[in-house]
Amino acid sequence: MTKRTRIDTQSAKWSALLLVLAASMIGAGCAGTSDPPPKTIYESGRNQVRLVKDPDSSTNAHPATLSAAEVGTLLRSVRSWERRSFVHRLFYGEADKTRAFRNEEITVLAPALSKALAQAAPDERAYFHLSHATDQGDEESTTGWLSIRNGTLHLSLSEVHDRHGPEPDISKYDRQMPNVRERSAEFDVTFEPEDYLIKVKSAGKLFAPDQREELQIKYREALAALPTYPGLEPRQPSQPSQP
Repeated sequence: MTKRTRIDTQSAKWSALLLVLAASMIGAGCAGTSDPPPKTIYESGRNQVRLVKDPDSSTNAHPATLSAAEVGTLLRSVRSWERRSFVHRLFYGEADKTRAFRNEEITVLAPALSKALAQAAPDERAYFHLSHATDQGDEESTTGWLSIRNGTLHLSLSEVHDRHGPEPDISKYDRQMPNVRERSAEFDVTFEPEDYLIKVKSAGKLFAPDQREELQIKYREALAALPTYPGLEPRQPSQPSQP
């Protein structure tokens, strides 16, 4: 091997080593900037409330102070109903509006969401998921997110009492597009009284199995007018008995 060949070989080795070191440094930098894992606020069975990154805003008014009773009051005023086509409405009429959150669901969610908002950072929102088995053996789920910004409460829902099988079911996949699950039954939502509703925003990703309905609520005005949800008010300290 000539002296020139040895020099070229050593240069190639040093170049390869530098490339490996650079790749390692880039990988370490990327790992250092990755999002932190979601923070669990409440978890019991399949029910959970977590703090997650908010893809819609990094300037939320968080941490925010809302008592469990106030959160419960707002959730109690959310209504949902089945979204029907023109033909379906022609034969069966409009679907009945029902409460999106039942009393037992509010009892679970309100304290946990109150705690989540109090701990949330400006770039986070509160994620919640409720799930239980029905008498028919199905699973019923309600899923959504809660955040506050610009004096407005944003409540997004992707499921409202959606019933589905407890285990993956191959019948729920589109035969023409493998691994793409059929959409759940579509729904609409609102806040009553609608005087406190700024807008309803529908969104969703193409081919995504779930829709997303977002309510934007003037929550302070609503809380000033609506009766407080019972049973979630903070307990007052007992007064000493008089002799």
